[in-house]
Amino acid sequence: MASAGTGMRRSSRVFKRRFRQSAVKLRMNGFTMIELVMVLVLIGVLAAFAAPQFLSTGDFNARGFHDETLAYLRYAQKTAIAQRHSVCVTFSATSANLSTDADRNAATGTNGCEANLTGPRGDTPGSIAARGSVQYSSVPSAVVFDALGQPGAGQTIQVAGSAKHIVVEAATGYVHE
Repeated sequence: MASAGTGMRRSSRVFKRRFRQSAVKLRMNGFTMIELVMVLVLIGVLAAFAAPQFLSTGDFNARGFHDETLAYLRYAQKTAIAQRHSVCVTFSATSANLSTDADRNAATGTNGCEANLTGPRGDTPGSIAARGSVQYSSVPSAVVFDALGQPGAGQTIQVAGSAKHIVVEAATGYVHE
């Protein structure tokens, strides 16, 4: 019997020793209060300086409006060639509209473009509008593509807030950045 009691005491000592070791390991695996506070301070600093950059949509809207204008000008040129009559792109400070010379008489309407033209998204009249406070740097004059896709004159168009310019070549009508 003495050997059975001795075994019980020995196993309880081994259990206590292992319990203490695991308790020490548990305490070693956590974070200190100083570490937690420093992480919170870093998150606060990042939120103060980085969040406004991510939440500002002005640059994205300007680039989007620039790309839409570029696409509409290219669409207008290709439509003029495909339909073999004049296509106009008229501008306001914050929008662009597509129209066509339906009767093929340049003497009527605005620059001969009196009929609305369906845009690439299926909207009639084809038009784009700027979002937010985005607008053209200066209101561009109308671009009229003839049946060969050539404009009456070359032009450079700038969207405020966008670093790139849109260029319409006078001789060929090539529209590029």
